[in-house]
Amino acid sequence: MKKFLIRRLLLSIVILFFVSFIIYSIERCLPTSYVEGKARQMSQKAGARPYEELLEQLTNSYGLEGNMLQGYAKWLSNAVKGEFGDSWVWSKPVTEKFKDVIWYSFAMSGISFIFQVIVAIPLGILSARKQYSRADYAVTVFALIGISLPTFFIATLLKWVFSINLGWFDLYGIVGRMHEQLSPIGQLLDMGKHLILPVVTLTVVSVGNLMRYTRTNMLEVLNSDYIRTARAKGLSENRVINYHAFRNILIPIVTLLGSTIPTLFGGAMITETLFQIPGIGYTSYLSLTQGDVPFTMFYMVFLAILTLLGTLIADILYAVVDPRVRVN
Repeated sequence: MKKFLIRRLLLSIVILFFVSFIIYSIERCLPTSYVEGKARQMSQKAGARPYEELLEQLTNSYGLEGNMLQGYAKWLSNAVKGEFGDSWVWSKPVTEKFKDVIWYSFAMSGISFIFQVIVAIPLGILSARKQYSRADYAVTVFALIGISLPTFFIATLLKWVFSINLGWFDLYGIVGRMHEQLSPIGQLLDMGKHLILPVVTLTVVSVGNLMRYTRTNMLEVLNSDYIRTARAKGLSENRVINYHAFRNILIPIVTLLGSTIPTLFGGAMITETLFQIPGIGYTSYLSLTQGDVPFTMFYMVFLAILTLLGTLIADILYAVVDPRVRVN
């Protein structure tokens, strides 16, 4: 296991190097340039210097002089030291802005993750136990709806029903208009209320895959010889399902969930943008559209690290859950 971890960590570092270089190259090639936009805005003021002169000055001050390789080498040398610079859009250190917004995303994704597990696994098992029944068809249709419908459609539908027609929730934002006048507990409840529709949206669009995954694995296990043997011994159906079958479908499910856990910190860019939740996803979207290279680089590399970490955790959990598995 020790050799496996060292080998995987070294491989992850190499992958991370190439991924960060590709991201930086794309960032520099994007048509949206924060520096050009700022130079153009400054040149339009009365008595301002020419656009070309301001552009050259800002390019040097923001560290974009030189070619792409020189710029990436400069960014990488600072990143290795833990220095990611200041965000151009938010006018504060990248890490400080990250700390301010990450917890909104974690709270939203964490609650949604718990609901996914609570809803998807029992319904997936129920669907497998009652294969080709009405319950099975109902669960399958529900799962396919969640998989097929895009996030913006579900979010818009929820806002139309619960915000516009019923008036139960605000359309956007994380706090209401009277937030400052509320007590600390009232402010917390106010923020929780604004997270309800985003959490429901995330749960609906994500629960289908886990539900189908659970159903497929349970059907495979129920057709195994040892399950038929357990039934032939006269064990009750609940014990066969809950004790013998469920323990075996835990292996692939835990592996899947293990790879999902790190993504809780990655934010849900589409959902946060639709509801204007100031999480890491929405903040990164605003940074990306305005050409904020330092913040976007930090966010994209952070996502790459989460992905590599999730894969590593999944492999370790797989070996822990199933002692028969040896990672080497």
